[in-house]
Parts: sequence; C-alpha cells; structure tokens
Amino acid sequence: MKSLVQIILLATTIPLTAQATPQNTTVTPKTKLTPAAIHSQAIVIDTHADTPQRFLDENFDLADPLNGGQLNFESAKAGNLGAEFFSIWVEPDLYKDHYAKRTLELIDSVYQQAAKHPDKMRMAFSAEDIVAAHREHKLAALMGIEGGHSIENSIPLLRDYYRLGVRYMTLTWSNSLDWADSSGVIDPKNPDDPKVPHTKEGLTEFGKDVVYEMNRLGMMVDISHVADKTFYRTLVITRAPVIASHSGARALSDAPRNMTDEMLRAVAINGGVVQVNYYSAFVSQAYKDASQAQKPEIDKAIKDFKDKAKAEGKEVTYADLEKIQRSYADKIPRPPLSALIDQIDHVAKVAGIDHVGLGSDFDGVSGQLPEGIDSAADLPKITAALVARGYSAADCDKILGGNLLRVFREV
Repeated sequence: MKSLVQIILLATTIPLTAQATPQNTTVTPKTKLTPAAIHSQAIVIDTHADTPQRFLDENFDLADPLNGGQLNFESAKAGNLGAEFFSIWVEPDLYKDHYAKRTLELIDSVYQQAAKHPDKMRMAFSAEDIVAAHREHKLAALMGIEGGHSIENSIPLLRDYYRLGVRYMTLTWSNSLDWADSSGVIDPKNPDDPKVPHTKEGLTEFGKDVVYEMNRLGMMVDISHVADKTFYRTLVITRAPVIASHSGARALSDAPRNMTDEMLRAVAINGGVVQVNYYSAFVSQAYKDASQAQKPEIDKAIKDFKDKAKAEGKEVTYADLEKIQRSYADKIPRPPLSALIDQIDHVAKVAGIDHVGLGSDFDGVSGQLPEGIDSAADLPKITAALVARGYSAADCDKILGGNLLRVFREV
C-alpha cells in the first residue's frame, strides 16, 4: 500500500508531466461515426431470402433489374449486403412426392448464379468464408433449407444437403411433419387440440435425432416457423446455439410465427440469435389484422386459380400464387419503418444486444415490407434508424451481422 507521502508525490508529478507536452502537439478529438460510415464498415448478413424461387420459376438472374423483386446484385451493393442465406424452400402442396428433387434444383440454382458471376458472388460455407468474401468485395452466398419436409424423413439425405453447402435448416415450414409441429398449424393457445395432428412433445424421437445430427454436422438449427412446444423441446435437447432465421416479437404482433418474450429470453440463454423478419404482418399488429381479414377471400382465389389451371392442364408455380397474394396485400397500407425498428429494439431489449440480427424474408413476402424498405438497397435506413435511437456503432455491428457470425462459428 502506498504511503500518504507517496500519494502526494505522485499527485504533484502529474501536472509537471502535462506541462512537458510540446506546445505544438495537437490532440485530435474522437469523431462520431455517421450512420452511413457505421453501415459501410459492417459485414451485413441477411439470413433469409426466397430468391431461388425466382431463379427457377422466372429464369431470374441476379444481374437483372429487380422487376418487382427485392434482391439483385445492384441492390445488394447499394445496401452493402455482404452475405445472403438463400432460402431453399419447397412449397409442400405444389411439389408433393418430390420434395428432394425440388430441393436439389433450388440448391443448384444458387450454384449457377455463383458460377455465372464469379466476380460478384462466391459460395460460402463458414463464417470465415463470409469474411473472405467481404475482403474480396463479393456477395457471400449461403443456403438454408426452410422446412424439414425436404429431408423426406431421411438422416442420410440431411447429410447430403450439408455436403452440398446447406448451413441451416428450419425444422418446419407452415406445415407440420410427423416428427415436428409447425406454428402454421398448431394454435399456441390450444397446442393439444385433438382435432389437429401433433406430436406429444413437439418432437418425436426421430425429430430429436434430426437435431442431434444437425448439431454433429455443424448445421444451424432454425426454430422459425415451429410450434411453441417444438421450440422448447428443441432448446432442451440441442447441444449448440439455435437461430430464428426470420422471426419477430409476438408482443408487437401476435402472429404465432413470432416469439413471446419468454421465448426470446430462452434463445438468449441458449446463446442463439433471433433474426428479425421484415414482413409487415409480423411487424405490425394493425397490418396483421387487416391481412387476416383477407384470408378467406385469398384462399378462395388461390383455389379457383389452381382448379382452373388443373382443368387446362397447366402447371402452377409459386410465382403464380404470389401474384394473387400480392394483389390483395397491395390494398393494405404498409406500416412505417419505425415499426420494423420497434421489432429490432424489442428483441434487443428482451433477449439482449448479442442476440438480435436481420432476416428480411426478401422475395418471400409478396412485396409487403414496411415503408422505405423496398429492396436490399434500403438496408442503410435500418442502421440510420438504430443510430437515431441511441444504438452505438458496436451495437449496430452486432445487429447487422456480428451476432450471426458468432453463432455460426460456435455451431
């Protein structure tokens, strides 16, 4: 312990040291980064875009103009999008009995884009690959399967998908499986409804084996779309952090697809990350209510379209169905950008700043995103809005991609 004399002597030397500083020395004050600078310096990662449907059904190329879409090379560059997880989603009714075939075709469509544009895009399979693509100023292309029906109840097929580059799988889409329950079918207020087929615990023994094998492979387990019971069972058994690739907060919009505050905190305890979905019905309660009111009319329009196509011997594509949905969605006013920021802010405050990210659902939500978000080019607006609410550069870096990189490495 220093004596009183030592402390006094030390104190008296401080001014003398300061006086010894040359008079011509200038001290540059720390400058506060602008939102644009914060965004441009970050590795921006989006965990969900349904663009592969366009690759296959519309012969769309990422070098083409958007033409009503939300993601291409031009918009990605303008928005400083560094990495995109392309969704490998098989519409379960249209492609019944050949899920694997459609899955493989969608995977191939992503590889084809990378092959055609090696100067703009590269396939990525790890966090290190994302960082390397960032250094090369290329879009890192990754893949995530949306819906466990793609594995056709086959663990070997799951392994094959991993070998082909798939790095996450959403356990279910809006359809329940015989081994996992979906939020699109199971009412969270009545999860044991005997009229609705469901598993006893949310996951069967095979479902648990799927999660264990994903853990072993290093494939991220995605709990977006799953029923609440499936969510909790998954978190009990998983040996690695989970992700929600495109989900929101149920406290702000009570869609079953969104997560309760308890679920958000559970993901944080697990060490995972919730990637916030931009779809207006998951962002805004008012939009959700208006959209729900349209559902009977939309369902009828889709059924009539399918019946007519069948009678004429024509094939129905997802793009056809999306046009019908879009025609109705366009009648509803879009929520303000602030509603999306409210979602990100809520997840950050409930789960913690280390457990929130971005999962847009670009090209998969019938164009209905909040005002000001029309394509990947608008991503900087999110950063600017976060900064306006007091988020620091370090906070924004985590939200924009840092948190996902951490989880990806840990898995």
